[in-house]
Amino acid sequence: MSDPLTLTSLPLFPLNTVLFPGGVLPLRVFEVRYLDMVRKCHRTGAPFGVVALARGHEVRQAGALPESLYSVGTLAMIEHLEELQAGLMHVRCRGIARFRVLRQQLLPHGLWTANVEQIPCDTPVQVPPDLQRAASTLTQVLSSLREQAAGAAGGPAAHAQPSRTDLQDCGWLANRWCELLPIPLELKQQLMQLDNPLVRLELVSDILERTGISG
Repeated sequence: MSDPLTLTSLPLFPLNTVLFPGGVLPLRVFEVRYLDMVRKCHRTGAPFGVVALARGHEVRQAGALPESLYSVGTLAMIEHLEELQAGLMHVRCRGIARFRVLRQQLLPHGLWTANVEQIPCDTPVQVPPDLQRAASTLTQVLSSLREQAAGAAGGPAAHAQPSRTDLQDCGWLANRWCELLPIPLELKQQLMQLDNPLVRLELVSDILERTGISG
């Protein structure tokens, strides 16, 4: 087996959210510490890392302690960048692959960087018969969300039509549900870190049953 891919001095974007591989993340960027970083990543086609905050705030506050970050995050690639005015960007990113932080550093101007090791992508696993309801229910939910977005004035479709292959892949299906479910950040982080996509989907299915969503 080849050694895991490592990246050095990867810029990090700590957020109060968990980005999953394959997921879309809109960002409103206005802090100086991120504006230059995002421009450079966009210009060079390089990724940055999205990590969830274990403690702290997305926007720096005077006198606050440094943020505490979870040790597993997701590489993000910029798909679209719009600079609305000086000091304000709207960015759309997509999650690519998970990574594990090996060493992190807080730079003097407040930007976090890290040496990271990429975590292998989920192995494709067919959705078993007893979990098919999660796929059919997600199809209905995404269709409803697309209709709502289409009805909004100038609102783009928030969720693309999934392929049959997507809906029959445990990892993809679990990740999309994790993005949609109103569950605590800590639980989303734990689900994202799971290496077994079937187990991740089984846990998601349990949540759907408890909340009555899949019923």
